[in-house]
Amino acid sequence: MVLDAIIHALAIAGSMAWEILWALIVGFGLSAIVQAVVRRSTVVRLLGDGRPRTLAVAAGLGAGSSSCSYAAVALARSLFRKGADFTAAMAFEVASTNLVIELGVILALLVGWQFTVAEFIGGPIMIVVLALLFRLTLRARLLRQAREQADRGLSGSMEGHAAMDMSVHGGGTFRRRLLSREGLTSVSHVFVMEWAAIWRDLAGGLLIAGAIAAWVPDAFWRGFFLTGHPLLSKVWGPLVGPVVAVASFVCSIGNVPLAAVLWNGGISFGGVVAFIFADLIILPIINIYRRYYGWRTALYLTGTFYAASVVAGYLVELLFDGAGLVPSQRHARVAEAAITWNYTTVLNIVFLALAGVLVVRFLRTGGVGMLRMMGGAPDAGHERGGGAGHAHHHA
Repeated sequence: MVLDAIIHALAIAGSMAWEILWALIVGFGLSAIVQAVVRRSTVVRLLGDGRPRTLAVAAGLGAGSSSCSYAAVALARSLFRKGADFTAAMAFEVASTNLVIELGVILALLVGWQFTVAEFIGGPIMIVVLALLFRLTLRARLLRQAREQADRGLSGSMEGHAAMDMSVHGGGTFRRRLLSREGLTSVSHVFVMEWAAIWRDLAGGLLIAGAIAAWVPDAFWRGFFLTGHPLLSKVWGPLVGPVVAVASFVCSIGNVPLAAVLWNGGISFGGVVAFIFADLIILPIINIYRRYYGWRTALYLTGTFYAASVVAGYLVELLFDGAGLVPSQRHARVAEAAITWNYTTVLNIVFLALAGVLVVRFLRTGGVGMLRMMGGAPDAGHERGGGAGHAHHHA
């Protein structure tokens, strides 16, 4: 029956959400701490050119920032407008969604630790490939047009999230700044606003993954991913993985549950990596590129990001295959449709309590008004996530 099928899909999605809940709280908590103590002005100052060292700094700063793809795109434009090099801004954008802690933890939980390692090796590879492509193909005229478009005002609050700087002001040691009343308030605001910005993508990814796991037969995936042809499947996987990502509309952390389904379905190891890396060229984000930089730059970014994700997928496949690290079994955690009393449940209870403390702090320090400003369309919600955020909030 149709109702039974829907209930089955929802049960799988719900169990997957429960499986990764504590990891999400940990990841967003650590990200909030980094964003609360690292000032935006410092980031801009460090990203003024496209040298390898600068790109490494961009990747490191991006890894500690928002994991929301929409927020990452908006923040990259903000950095670009304030003087950051375009290549460095894009490196920051890639790292913001593909090198964040929460993504690695959830990959390990749902798909396997090998994919976490692959993500943190493949991310820098993608940034290097992207930088090389920019150096070889990015023309001064296109870059000038992109900057002119980026400097124009946009209707709505497209980059409210990007303009948000909740870092703690004042001096003192890292510990003193973090444990101050202002520090706790800053962390709570970043934490809740990040959740508010990402929940649509996360819920969408879980629902899509649950539906596909419940309704699409394994035979379809085996045929689609050419699992009967070992060599062809490795060639085909990284090429088609990003295409599936673009069509799924799911970005950032939300695509990990779907990656687990695709892995069980037979996509190659490199195909999973390329699929996850393509979160920055889903259709809604391509449209945002058009608004931010113009349609020519949007098409250019789509093509170069696709190529970089494919190349990274191939190189990671070769490296891990050569090292014997590609898993021989496909047992990603997507089939469990029940919640049981185990270590996951205990961790969820503990970290839900900690999240509750941050939420209460958020609400007691002006958070209600900020949440009210996050209504509207998905892209507006993402980028207006920090629209009401100020540089800092006094307790």
